[in-house]
Amino acid sequence: MASLKDAQELTKNLEELVGQLQSEFDNGNVDFDKVIEISDEISERADGIAETFSSVNDTLMERLQAATTGSGSRRSGRGKEQPSSKEQSKSGAGSGSRSSDDG
Repeated sequence: MASLKDAQELTKNLEELVGQLQSEFDNGNVDFDKVIEISDEISERADGIAETFSSVNDTLMERLQAATTGSGSRRSGRGKEQPSSKEQSKSGAGSGSRSSDDG
């Protein structure tokens, strides 16, 4: 399971790239091809980080809203929905039979 420590690793990698970019300017002999390459990499990783955190935020907000409205279903640690016994009997889950209404 991912943790906030894993998320910190994403930002550390980005910080290292920013450090490389800063070094290019600090050394006085700027290699613009390298600056472009590093900048592109920073952009790609930053976009990836933004997508990751946005996805995490969306999931958390959905769960919080479901919990406050009482409409959320319980999920196992693996993220699969666990139907209630009422839902299982309604759908005939596990019985392998179809109701006469199916047609």
